[in-house]
Amino acid sequence: MSKKVIDETHNEENLLCPIRYTIDIVGGKWKLPIICMLASGLPIRYSTIKRKLTGVTNMMLAQSLKELEASGIVHREQYNEVPPRVEYTLTEKGKSILPPLVKLAEWGTDHMQEDKTGATFCATCKSMK
Repeated sequence: MSKKVIDETHNEENLLCPIRYTIDIVGGKWKLPIICMLASGLPIRYSTIKRKLTGVTNMMLAQSLKELEASGIVHREQYNEVPPRVEYTLTEKGKSILPPLVKLAEWGTDHMQEDKTGATFCATCKSMK
């Protein structure tokens, strides 16, 4: 991207507004991990999400899932069975955010070694050092 294009983008806030919109949808501690979990394309039950997200409360998980559903990122399918079963999948809109997330992950991989502040890394990343 040329300097002129970058300057025009910043001057008109054409970049900032969409970033704010995106952060409003996927921001927060639990939303991105939920999206990454659902990226496989397979339906995942609430209890599985809860088990994999160590430290999330039922209230926070339910709220995050409801917000993602309201934004059109996640689809919730409820089955009228005993006991009740609920499964979550990404919508087409939700799947469309995966390529930018992959790019962000690539950027993070490229730059996290430069960060000497003692940032926390997942167990997989720690084992790669």
